[in-house]
Amino acid sequence: MVSVMARVALLTDDIWVENEVRAALTDPGTVIEVTSDPVTIVDFVARTQAGVAVIDLQVQWMGGMAVVRELRSAVENGHIPPVRTVLLLDRRADGFLARRAGADSYVVKPFTAQQLREAVSLPAGV
Repeated sequence: MVSVMARVALLTDDIWVENEVRAALTDPGTVIEVTSDPVTIVDFVARTQAGVAVIDLQVQWMGGMAVVRELRSAVENGHIPPVRTVLLLDRRADGFLARRAGADSYVVKPFTAQQLREAVSLPAGV
């Protein structure tokens, strides 16, 4: 039997967010790599071979919406393979902006493990 390894790139500079994401997504078939540098996110996703990018709404001075757009552009230009993007929002009202930026899904903080697992596993574009 072949085991499939899920690779998750997490962009956050908040330790509680990192802890919650790790608690929700860690299992024997998942590798979670963390960065707090939004400027190098495309290279980070490429280097870690992540299939999913979980992005905190605000990291340092760069917003999560801009990070999603940057990843989408990198995919469209062939710089990285397709990556599912999940935004971690501060308020439900930001869901409109998440969809507009092109995020595949989002959850509002604080989130449950089930909410995050569902957001990560939904088909792209839902």
